Amino acid sequence: MTDISMKHLRYFDALSRHGHFGRAAQSCAISQPALSVQIKELEEILGAPLVERGARQIRMTSLGDAFALRVREILRAVDELGDLARASHSPLVGRLRIGVIPTVAPYLLPRFVKALSGRFPGIDLHPREAVTQTLIEDLLQGRLDTAIVALPVSEPALNEVAIFREEFVLVRPQEDADKPVPNAETLREMRLLLLEEGHCFRDQALSFCKLSSSLPRDLMEGSSLSTLVQMVGAGIGVTLIPEMAVPIETRSAPVSIAQLPAPRPARTIGMVWRKTNPLNEQLAHIADIVRQAGLRMRNTGTTASSAPIKSART
Repeated sequence: MTDISMKHLRYFDALSRHGHFGRAAQSCAISQPALSVQIKELEEILGAPLVERGARQIRMTSLGDAFALRVREILRAVDELGDLARASHSPLVGRLRIGVIPTVAPYLLPRFVKALSGRFPGIDLHPREAVTQTLIEDLLQGRLDTAIVALPVSEPALNEVAIFREEFVLVRPQEDADKPVPNAETLREMRLLLLEEGHCFRDQALSFCKLSSSLPRDLMEGSSLSTLVQMVGAGIGVTLIPEMAVPIETRSAPVSIAQLPAPRPARTIGMVWRKTNPLNEQLAHIADIVRQAGLRMRNTGTTASSAPIKSART
């Protein structure tokens, strides 16, 4: 099996993940025929088919499924060899693949990218925005080095480092600014706008309102916090957003912001990475840089504290 190359393995891994020759080729930045040739060559080396090719879709053979698992282990181990070499450098240099959840990325990402680039001029940042489940899967499969998510993720293979805590605030139409701030029970009776399935922030908001998967008829969904706030400005309902989103998302919408009654809903933002990652010490340092970026964001007024917020006591 000495004829199997890393190129074979990476192309096959892409095909097993995407389940489609075209999408796999695109992810590898090669043509579909070139990818097909590499997979066929790998099958000839192995002497057995890895893929069942259909007119519209592909399926992995039983060998293909088992082979895919081993290939991912090999690729992850090879990547960690590179990380081991990078860990010997001070300061950190080379590629850093970092994932960020969508309810954090637009607000914190520009700040910590600037801070990291200033601290580590030789670093090559590759940020990726995706929901928590996707980021965790990519971490475990070695496609990311670290991710910024809401904690806890409760994955035994990952280290978790808390960065900061922030509260959620209520966004409602501007004309409702002088009305009493609703509690969780009252919110359950209102038209509540939430992010669509897959966002952890949605689950946290539902938990605060004590809503189960049997959602009320008047609950509506959006694809982003920006969409939700604009819908509130149009008088469609109310929503919850994290503090860090207030300055950006409310500046162009006719909405009012209010603190919710205690105990106020909140989340802890943190960084996670594989326990086996040789860059453990460097990633802990990066987590501290991200924490400082978050603190500077607060101190310069780029949080809900800088916006007019109605207190739940009024």
